[in-house]
Amino acid sequence: MLFSSTPRGVRLARRLAGEWLDTWGLPYGGTAHDALTLIVAELCNNAACHGRVAGRDFRLDLSTVGPATVRVEVTDTRSERIPVALTPPTDSTRGRGLVLVNGLASRWDYRRRVGAPGKTVWAEYDVNHPE
Repeated sequence: MLFSSTPRGVRLARRLAGEWLDTWGLPYGGTAHDALTLIVAELCNNAACHGRVAGRDFRLDLSTVGPATVRVEVTDTRSERIPVALTPPTDSTRGRGLVLVNGLASRWDYRRRVGAPGKTVWAEYDVNHPE
């Protein structure tokens, strides 16, 4: 689904992802639901802040990989801004998004889009014990 590269678009993406996860059997307030909605929020926020091109949206896709893994993919239009999880200075109020994703996700990475500008950042979360 496409969302505007704005704070409002990020909030809507997180809210809809939460509804989808609940529908898929990962209830609100559960460990998997909370971790996945935070991953969605951080990746979408990065797309809106760092991958933004005026007039272009970002795309969010959620899917299952096998019986117990949820995959989050966020695509933006800036291929030159590569995601790197760096620990920011302790007095910084920004820059922790990918550090959080790195800590929550079972694995994550990115790939450049083929035939179009941009990249897709993806994260997978293994749901070992469905709630």
